Amino acid sequence: MPSRPLLVPDAVRFFAGSQEGLVSARQCRQAGLTGQQVHRLVAAGRWSRVLRGVYDTGEPGDLGLDGHDRRRRRAAVLGPLAYPGSIATGVAALVLHGVQGAPRLVTPEVTFPDGSPRGGAGPVVVRRTPLRRHAAPFGVPCAVVEDALVQAVPTVGRSHAVALMDSARQRRTLGRAAFERAADRARRRPGGLARAGWWRSSDPRAESPAETWARLSCIDAGFGPDLLQLPVDDAAGREVARVDLAWLLPDGGALLTEIDGEAVHGTLAALHRDRERQNRIVGRRTIVQRFTGSEAWDGTVAARVGEVLTAERWHPQAPPAGFRLRLQA
Repeated sequence: MPSRPLLVPDAVRFFAGSQEGLVSARQCRQAGLTGQQVHRLVAAGRWSRVLRGVYDTGEPGDLGLDGHDRRRRRAAVLGPLAYPGSIATGVAALVLHGVQGAPRLVTPEVTFPDGSPRGGAGPVVVRRTPLRRHAAPFGVPCAVVEDALVQAVPTVGRSHAVALMDSARQRRTLGRAAFERAADRARRRPGGLARAGWWRSSDPRAESPAETWARLSCIDAGFGPDLLQLPVDDAAGREVARVDLAWLLPDGGALLTEIDGEAVHGTLAALHRDRERQNRIVGRRTIVQRFTGSEAWDGTVAARVGEVLTAERWHPQAPPAGFRLRLQA
């Protein structure tokens, strides 16, 4: 008589839901699954072994992330699962805090609170970084955002580093004082002076990594935006849009540039909303451009913006605080 299918406890499903389908052997034991039962699940093909003591249950994540962010979070959570008692650090920790801007491929990395050396194997990097404090979003131990940012910046390029800074500040997981402490600490680390300008380039108004990349590329090309998140009002004074990047033109008009992130703007409904919104901000004295995140990354935005601004004889302006663009009827 065939044995009845093994039921996976709800507690295991709960762990897997916030860990992109992964669970540790320790979590299985806490939920009442024996090692033999875990072996049965693997042998039956229902689960697969990822690393020693870490299993993929095949459960979908509960956090509603897109494919890229799922893979990032899955890599980030792997370290603490593979090394019980450890704490995720660097980029991995920032991903666990929900900070955007990480590279597509995230290296699992951890440390132990006392910084003691441990043997590392497989894809997980075990660092010797003592930590006096840590957080545990969704129950996964990781460095606090301030510490994680200091750890992460030297390991990624400028575009990703500034995007991580912008996101941490925009999402308010890192306040102004903590950001300034992190920047000061980073300057005192090896190579920190060479990266000091990265920290000065950060701007918490960027609402996506793509906006950060577009801004940086335009600054590098000599066309830094006059305004970020510019409110645009119709002729009656009603706000109809808030534009990502804007340049004020000598004739009183404006170049308005929108950066579309795939996750936010990729659905048909979103495309219709974007088209309607664009139609509302097109006017006699506005030039409207839309770009994808890929175009923000590869320099296309800077090139196209530069063409328009050169033709319009643009020069940098410093609009008064609270400036709003009002469309003419």
